[in-house]
Amino acid sequence: MPRSSESPATLVHCYRMVGSLHDAEDLLQETYLRAWRAYDRFQGRSSLRAWLYRIATNACLTALHHRSARVLPSGLAGPSDDPDQPLDLARQGVAWLQPLPGAHSVIQSAADPAAVVATRGSVRLALVSALQQLPARQRAVLILREVLEWPATDVAELLGTTTTAVNSALQRARTHLARLGPREDEVTEPAEPELRRLIDRYAAAFERADLDTLLDLLRDDVSLEMPPHLTWFSGRDTVARFLRRHVLGAPGTNQLFPTTANAQPALAAYRLTPEGTHDPHALQVLTVTPTGISRIVAFLDPALLSSFGLDRPGSGS
Repeated sequence: MPRSSESPATLVHCYRMVGSLHDAEDLLQETYLRAWRAYDRFQGRSSLRAWLYRIATNACLTALHHRSARVLPSGLAGPSDDPDQPLDLARQGVAWLQPLPGAHSVIQSAADPAAVVATRGSVRLALVSALQQLPARQRAVLILREVLEWPATDVAELLGTTTTAVNSALQRARTHLARLGPREDEVTEPAEPELRRLIDRYAAAFERADLDTLLDLLRDDVSLEMPPHLTWFSGRDTVARFLRRHVLGAPGTNQLFPTTANAQPALAAYRLTPEGTHDPHALQVLTVTPTGISRIVAFLDPALLSSFGLDRPGSGS
């Protein structure tokens, strides 16, 4: 039977395919169930990990046949320029992209920085979001070829197609990512000490409701998304107006604690209640570039914090 040490890599593979930690965990269990049933037919012609990837990919493709693509607000509508209007909640049935806890974001580095999907960027929110907009089989081809570096012949065998079809699907997927995937500056972060100082300054300014300091940390083209709300904002002035009027409150209203999601810096956010306690509120995933913070995705689902071991302020790592 497969060893438990194979689980993290297979789980991340499923997450790239489906864009949801919860779905990926279910598919990992389905993978192991299928592997258990078929283990007597495993002949060792490939590594155990490659065999599990084959099973997991097929399980994901089956699941995706019956599910809607997972999205972020920016994948559904353009930005709003009016921070004073009520936020629009998404219609029922929208499947939102979910963040991946940092404990699972173990990605091998790549020698070629141009191969974005082969780096730790292969689980960054912008990349995973772009992947979800690909047809499922194209998505599988891209991940197997670019992330796992499988030969085209092996991918063709798994998918029951030809190497010509695999290469064609890969080219179409690359074209899609060139249009919608993360830019180079979105996967290039400052050096670790500078990155940590910036995140610490951001968290402290947020807690103090210090908008001037926050403005210094945001890029001119910063965007703010808040699933499950369809409304999102782009541009430092618009984002700042929204934060000032609807989010920051008085000093002490918010408490933020650092974590990691999708191999990116993140902050678990807790908000002051009328009873005087700070309750789980959101998970902020930040895109940090050498010129400042370019994107904030605030997942307004307090239940997500339990997946990060952050059910209460200061818990987790």
